[in-house]
Amino acid sequence: MSDLLEGILAQLGPGGVSQIASGLGVDERSAASAVGLALPAILGGMANNAQRADGAQSLATALDDHDEGVFGQLGDLLGGGGTGDGILGHVLGQKRPAVEQNLAQQSGLDYGVIAKLLPILAPLVMGYLSKQKRSQNLGPADIGSMLGQQRQQTEKSSPGLGGLAAILDTDGDGFGLDDIAAMAGQMSGGSAGGSATSSGGGLGAILGRLLRR
Repeated sequence: MSDLLEGILAQLGPGGVSQIASGLGVDERSAASAVGLALPAILGGMANNAQRADGAQSLATALDDHDEGVFGQLGDLLGGGGTGDGILGHVLGQKRPAVEQNLAQQSGLDYGVIAKLLPILAPLVMGYLSKQKRSQNLGPADIGSMLGQQRQQTEKSSPGLGGLAAILDTDGDGFGLDDIAAMAGQMSGGSAGGSATSSGGGLGAILGRLLRR
């Protein structure tokens, strides 16, 4: 199964990171680092929600209102347009301030910059997931499993996600990374670990790919 994080980063590309950096008023390296930290947080939140049948169904339905064309609308997103805040409300809920604070500490950027970045990235994630849903004819359960596998891969390359894993798992339902790993292993026949290794390198490798010309 394709690596979601790799796919989003490839579609965003260095040009997209440069545009985000300019819009946020930060240097490209800082922007790339923040993007590389924030995308797993958004995907991890979606994985948590999608482990419930109703959550997976809601996400699958919402994806019908998005498409990959959003990657060509970065200017609008940087200007405060788009559905980012609404998406984050569903994905992170009351955890959003804690996630933003964590990302600010990890990236070294101001909290306000991170608060602007997440609503830019959330529609991009939805657009890419929508593309995967259509191209692979995925149902709600397939989308949930795909997100679970991605989170397992990210956890292998960056254990604990810099504290984000603990934040994302404090939803009171007892559903943690071990459950996601088990679900992903069942879905992939044990191949998820190999995929994580082949695309590994952690956040440092993500930074390198985002800045590559």
